[in-house]
Amino acid sequence: MRILVVEDEPVLCAQLADAIRAAGHTVEVAADGATARYLGDEEAFDAVVLDLGLPVVDGLSVLRHWRTQGRNMPVLILTARNAWHEKVTGMDAGADDYLTKPFHMEELLARLRALLRRLSPHHSALWQCGAIRLDTRQAKASVDGRPLSLTSHEYKILSMLMQRPGEVLSRTELSEHLYPGDSERDSNTIEVFVGRLRKKLPPGSIETVRGLGYRLLPVETGA
Repeated sequence: MRILVVEDEPVLCAQLADAIRAAGHTVEVAADGATARYLGDEEAFDAVVLDLGLPVVDGLSVLRHWRTQGRNMPVLILTARNAWHEKVTGMDAGADDYLTKPFHMEELLARLRALLRRLSPHHSALWQCGAIRLDTRQAKASVDGRPLSLTSHEYKILSMLMQRPGEVLSRTELSEHLYPGDSERDSNTIEVFVGRLRKKLPPGSIETVRGLGYRLLPVETGA
């Protein structure tokens, strides 16, 4: 998944980005509200972690702007404010969840997983498609209980395909979710990663839809 982290405190921002990347996601960061608003307008994100106390443009204004523009990605707001009415204001502005600083990183990751599950047909942190099983809490995959050794790119592609089983995902869409926005994106490299991933999954699990992209099919191995 592709996550936008908006936090102006450099150390915390780096910690958030590292933890979310370690959970298997692609991360973009913004240190002020104006940059965050621009990225949210121009790029596709699966979720946003948004601090409210931002320079240039405050987080609530950014959130209200996105919602009025029809941007409906899940947003988890971070705030150092303890007043209950300010949390209510954030939820009324369109936030999906909130976390008060200081917080434990594991709680933030758990809340983020919960938000992402709302986007998929999966109702738990354990995703299943045929013989393939994905544990999104530990960023681990297996086939019939046998652990798969996946690179970070292979894991991200598999998680995207499992997020939307049976749907066709284009090379461009996969590429956009694989690389940060300031990286050079080459959709042709997706073929390489998909080819490597295919060798580790049951035959027929990933179908190529000519001219459109790829989709994941539920294949049982009989094991």
